[in-house]
Amino acid sequence: MSATTILLLILGIVALVAGAEGLVRGAARLAARTGMSSVVIGLTVVAFGTSAPELAVSVGDAIRGGDEAGSIAIGNVVGSNIANILLVLGLAAAVGGSLFVAQRIVRLDVPIMIAVSVLVLVFVLDEQLGRIEGLVLVGLLIAYIVWTVTAATRGSTADTVAEYDEAFDPDTLAESPVIVDVAYLLAGLGLLVIGSQALVSSASDIAADLGVSDLVIGLTVVAIGTSLPEVATSVLAAIRGERDLAVGNAIGSNLFNLMAVLGITAIVSPNALPVASSAVSVDIPVMVAVAVACLPIFANGHVLNRWEGTVFLVLYGGYIGWLLLDASDHGLRDAYGSTMVFLVIPVIALTIMVMWARGRAASSFTPGT
Repeated sequence: MSATTILLLILGIVALVAGAEGLVRGAARLAARTGMSSVVIGLTVVAFGTSAPELAVSVGDAIRGGDEAGSIAIGNVVGSNIANILLVLGLAAAVGGSLFVAQRIVRLDVPIMIAVSVLVLVFVLDEQLGRIEGLVLVGLLIAYIVWTVTAATRGSTADTVAEYDEAFDPDTLAESPVIVDVAYLLAGLGLLVIGSQALVSSASDIAADLGVSDLVIGLTVVAIGTSLPEVATSVLAAIRGERDLAVGNAIGSNLFNLMAVLGITAIVSPNALPVASSAVSVDIPVMVAVAVACLPIFANGHVLNRWEGTVFLVLYGGYIGWLLLDASDHGLRDAYGSTMVFLVIPVIALTIMVMWARGRAASSFTPGT
């Protein structure tokens, strides 16, 4: 593995993060000039912007050609969704303290994330993701955006409107010269294209040098790299006391990864995206399991506690450990897998059941009864 490859990987990640920031800033300010409300800007422009690194990398990988074209794209989305919950929220809760989980997230967004995750698993049972399935995902995305924006602008989610009014006030956003906003937008798009090409190229070279698949690199290096904007945003928000933003950012990013990134990538890909059998049997079910686990944990008092965040980090470390052992065909792989299946998973399942029971008991308790 050459120093040039490592440097290219680092530069690709930096370009993606900077490009996403420039794209969001420029697009949000230009949208504000049209009179678009703050909540619409936040739920559309900014939401797309946070998934821009994943989209750029996935589309770039899908159209590059070659035997494993699309493997990094699948690994990127699946790995990013796992990382957004276990790594991003785990770090935010462990470092910043307990995270507040809005009722809307528990009642609507998490169930939608679970449903779409299961749908993706069904779509790839034949070990490919075709253009028709991509169109279905994008159609669901459009319906989700229209419904969310309509609900927010009607005032049914007043907290959300207040949050975006504070963060994306149109009067403030429109203060800078329009040429500056256009420059931010174009520079952001350019950096995303350059960064995605650099990251995909260097990641493929690293996979070849290490003798592992593009899927594994996508699930680890690329997924963590493209999740850096979410890591920075959520951890800083938690440290600053804005503990209601971190969970929403992570869940929103996962929804856009599934519907926008996978959907658009499948549509623009010259051929159906190939999905490795290991992804169908292990990684995508792990993504679904992580999504399902969010519901009882988040519903337990609508708070993600510090110790629960620590558990998330331990689980993520265990998952990465499994990937590395499996990729290297290490002798400890079978013993490690048996430990995860027969010890760790039952303990996690029991913990979730206990928290779910406590949450139901707390919600049904009324003083004086």
